[in-house]
Amino acid sequence: MGASSNDRRRVVVTGLGTVNACGNDVATSWAEVFAGRSGITNIRRFTAKAFEMPCDVAGELKDFDPLLWVQKRDLKKLDLMTLYGIAATDMAWDDAGLPRDGTGLDPELCGTILGTGIGGLDSIEKTHTTIMEKGHQRVSPYFVPKMMANAIAGNISIRFNLQGPSYITASACASSNHAMALALRSIVSGEQDLCVTGGAEATITTMGMAGFNSLRAMSRRYNDEPTRASRPFDKNRDGFVMGEGAGILVFEELEHAKKRGARIYCEVLGAGMSADAHHITAPAPGGTGPRRAMQLAMRDARMNPDQVDYINAHGTSTDLNDVAETQAVRAAFGDHADKLCMSSSKSLVGHLLGGSGGVEAVFTVKSIEEGKVHPTINQEEADERCDLDYVPNVGRELAVNYALSNSLGFGGHNVSIAFGKYA
Repeated sequence: MGASSNDRRRVVVTGLGTVNACGNDVATSWAEVFAGRSGITNIRRFTAKAFEMPCDVAGELKDFDPLLWVQKRDLKKLDLMTLYGIAATDMAWDDAGLPRDGTGLDPELCGTILGTGIGGLDSIEKTHTTIMEKGHQRVSPYFVPKMMANAIAGNISIRFNLQGPSYITASACASSNHAMALALRSIVSGEQDLCVTGGAEATITTMGMAGFNSLRAMSRRYNDEPTRASRPFDKNRDGFVMGEGAGILVFEELEHAKKRGARIYCEVLGAGMSADAHHITAPAPGGTGPRRAMQLAMRDARMNPDQVDYINAHGTSTDLNDVAETQAVRAAFGDHADKLCMSSSKSLVGHLLGGSGGVEAVFTVKSIEEGKVHPTINQEEADERCDLDYVPNVGRELAVNYALSNSLGFGGHNVSIAFGKYA
């Protein structure tokens, strides 16, 4: 039965924050994704056609103003990825009702475990251009602390005086889920009482787009119809769409949250992790790795497969991933696979790489809180290999008592996080 036992510390979600292509806060982006309104557009940050890139669509943030979150003098010190993470963390911290001055918190029992797949790619790319055009003497002294992947954890730790465990996980598209799995375990173990977790990414750059284009991993068919480009599980999918942003959650030990009168969104019940050990970019045939991750998450949560109502899928809109994840769900859930539903947030906000799991966890928590799940859009023609209920095109009212959120990364990394209604 999916209920937490008294023999271990319970972990709950008390704060949410996100910036993504569908909105620069939780309320806006959740309303947009539930309505099935895509945030994907043609790229505006640079002209893909000038670089002869075959993919000209992405889930860029719109009207993001970093000066709402940091001082102008700090912009030269922070990569775009870190700025996204700071914005989402500020929202989550305030949403959790936590004091900005740390009153009532033991800073040594508060930590920062976050995920990013690549780190400060925007800073790396711009600095390389500076070196080539102006010489190494013109490189900013802020370059290294700006581009390093752990800058997001370090800056947020400093910003909120979080003196507990502080680090990042970097496992490609599974990074945020690895961070949340470790945050959960850290709190359960007693190492900390509160942890800022989730992740961020900012890779809509010429280098980032060129690399994934060269892999032939990105959609090329829908440049003239960008909102149709990301179509997980649809027969006509032809690759993923790059996204950017951050999804941050405050994980907190239950008694700690209750003592300060916090609002509780839901409970974090378990996590499962596995590796395909198969190929650096392709999933193992049959979805054996993600199947084990989901089974391990349910075992950790003391949850039966037939209790799961909803899965927020990894759902990238690539041919191999969508088939493997479907096979994994069928293998993990048996007959119950036809009774649960799953949807892909990437159909709406794009693929945030290492930040995707954080944003998708925010949406999963909102599904539990509000009793509704967002659709997978662009479900136009069924793929006989993808035969589950993907909540096609229209959001659905659904009592979600137990849910999984999946992330599967290049390198064969698989992580599933189990959430449940708090009782």
